Amino acid sequence: MPCWKRIAAPLLAALAFPLAAGASDLPPWSERVLGTLLDLEAVAGLPMQERIEALRARGERLFIGQFLVEEGAGRPMATQAIIPTKRRRPPPQRFQRLAGLDAGACASCHHEPVIGGGASFTANVFVSEGFESADFDTIDPQFSNERGSPALQGAGLIELLAREMTADLQRQRDEALATARRTGAPAVADLVAKGVSFGRIAADPDGGLDVSAIDGIDADLVLRPFSQKGVFGSLRQFTVNALNHHHGIQAVERFGATWTGTRDFDEDGVEDEISAADVTALVVWQATLPAPSRKDDLPDAWRQASERGEDLFADIGCTSCHIPALPLASAVFRDPGPIETAGTLREADVEAPLEIDLAALDFVKALPRDAEGNILVPLYGDLKRHRIADARDPTLGNELLGQRFVDRDVFLTAELWGVGSTAPYGHRADLTSLDEVIRAHAGAARPAREAYEALADDGRQAIIAFLRTLEISR
Repeated sequence: MPCWKRIAAPLLAALAFPLAAGASDLPPWSERVLGTLLDLEAVAGLPMQERIEALRARGERLFIGQFLVEEGAGRPMATQAIIPTKRRRPPPQRFQRLAGLDAGACASCHHEPVIGGGASFTANVFVSEGFESADFDTIDPQFSNERGSPALQGAGLIELLAREMTADLQRQRDEALATARRTGAPAVADLVAKGVSFGRIAADPDGGLDVSAIDGIDADLVLRPFSQKGVFGSLRQFTVNALNHHHGIQAVERFGATWTGTRDFDEDGVEDEISAADVTALVVWQATLPAPSRKDDLPDAWRQASERGEDLFADIGCTSCHIPALPLASAVFRDPGPIETAGTLREADVEAPLEIDLAALDFVKALPRDAEGNILVPLYGDLKRHRIADARDPTLGNELLGQRFVDRDVFLTAELWGVGSTAPYGHRADLTSLDEVIRAHAGAARPAREAYEALADDGRQAIIAFLRTLEISR
């Protein structure tokens, strides 16, 4: 039996309708979201454009649809934890703002200015490790960290950049180890990927590593570009976790019999709630969302101010972290990817990952390339964690709980493409303007913030004019 079917069986049932048409076995008035399960092997055999269209059609349905109790929505005896964790007793209500369920659909929190985008303060989520049963419903910050919902546009390119940078950094580590063994003396390697420095690593001849000088990344040198703390390495990890946390829809690859010994871990009466194939459809839909772009229908005054503001943005040091573009060598997106972890479908679990070539998409074709043919991804970010708050100004580091061993005042650099469409700002989505969030920068960003504050008003307004041109297309 092929590996996909061995893992997800009997979930990958053959479909009796054309996949490319996105057809469904459900009547048009049905409230159900999942319906007939996806045959991923059939999709993988389609030409590239049809493959993308089929997966996007399925993924969009799953992203927008409101999951029902009879499909598995709810997790009465499971917490929102990343690791499958039982509750002591079922919660008194199905929906809870703190511990979830807190949404019926992915689009509940990702819908501004378009589906897949962010949301206003009203759609904030609450992040905790979730190992403890929550028999209360509170937004007190001592129990959970409150976060705004990030926009997902361009996420596929972000993951591909992170994969390539991870490979570069781990190769540098391995070369340092090989040098130390060959020479019999310690070897030090500067860790640099796509021009971004992640500190250095020292290797001993006996194979030991000194990771104390690594900066902005975990000691395993895996870039994790998703979540505001940078704790999810792939859209698949992000999706499997979010399905359980926010909807109580439990992916077979993490909560099924292989890992938990039961097909109904949350004890809601629904077995095998979402298949590996449907998770892939959700991943592909997110990965193919068009990247944000530049607003170009500007009046002359705005265009002139924006051009000046872009220069000032670089002059005062903002582009040291908000790098305008990073080069991407390959746009082929494979799922599952190379850095999946236990509880998420991995490359070793399948005969071959499903591939989609993002270069076939119009928005990728429109991106510039460098002299080596690399796609220049205009993310205005560096995929690196930075200390963004200090004792003088804790605004951007005011959470009370750590997350996945990342310090409370350390956050992933926000990609600014699309920032003109994603107000309000800050990790809690409680800063109302671009000017306000710039003035909240502290820690490693304090010099750039102070340079911004030292500008005359027309200089600061020019930077705002530039940032407002970076938007998510409607």
